[in-house]
Amino acid sequence: MTNEYRHIPVLLAECLEQLQLKPQQTFVDATLGGAGHSIEAATQLAPGGVLIGIDQDEAAHAAASERLNELPDAQRPHIELLRGNFGDMDELLVSAEIPGVDAFLFDLGVSSPQLDWQARGFSFKENGPLDMRMDPGKQTLTAAEVINTYNAADLTRIIRIYSDEKWASRIADFIVREREKAAIETSAQLVDIIKAAIPASARRAGGHPAKRTFQAIRIEVNSELAVLERGLEAAVRWLNPGGRLVVISYHSLEDRIVKNVMAAGANRCTCPPDLPVCVCGRKPILEVVTRKPITPAKEEVERNPRARSAKLRVARKL
Repeated sequence: MTNEYRHIPVLLAECLEQLQLKPQQTFVDATLGGAGHSIEAATQLAPGGVLIGIDQDEAAHAAASERLNELPDAQRPHIELLRGNFGDMDELLVSAEIPGVDAFLFDLGVSSPQLDWQARGFSFKENGPLDMRMDPGKQTLTAAEVINTYNAADLTRIIRIYSDEKWASRIADFIVREREKAAIETSAQLVDIIKAAIPASARRAGGHPAKRTFQAIRIEVNSELAVLERGLEAAVRWLNPGGRLVVISYHSLEDRIVKNVMAAGANRCTCPPDLPVCVCGRKPILEVVTRKPITPAKEEVERNPRARSAKLRVARKL
């Protein structure tokens, strides 16, 4: 299981540059995964620093623990791995008795090992059960339940809103029609339905025809957008003055939430725009460091095609 969780960290050098970690600081990797970013961050925190890793995936914890334990003592800060969802950041950090944080990293979306693991059903390229839960031990809603119980209007809504799929309504209608014959239980079944719903001429461009729908179903199953906003807002509260929030997103819905949270912290004034001076007294708590997102270099995309859509944004606590 741990070997399956080896993956290439996206924008690694850029993340380390923006995190600006130093010995004796406290760093939270809110999306630990296989510790691809944290293994490098750890060496910058030692000696005397604290690394907190958060992930809800049991396999990620096993892989990260194995890798971090391989660090020499001189390169190892105090390490604490927390099992949970970063949407519950407040509870997790209170349980770890952390007074404040100097840097957060969020690397959003689904990790490569999760996509490649057939039994999780995340991938439209591998056949597996329609699950898509990030934390199967705690979550009850599965992709199969969404596909087989949501009405056509709700399926259309989530596919259109969460993926900007042009053929959302048609895909939803085809799903409803096919499940009346028999339950849709595997990713291969769903892929075939999506391909049938999208006209052949539209399938010839824009990548795999099922990519957008699978993204939308995954977001719905895991409440990803609501969880992201909650987690980012909590991170802003926990940051020490001068602390940094570094976020990598992979699609426009995530990126919009990241931009909005950072902008809200940088511009908290609620006064009418025609007032000559601010009278509400709400001061900024963040400085947006990246006016435009940092994106991977061509060489990185060639090495790791899954980095292609990555956007890195940074804010600093005032």
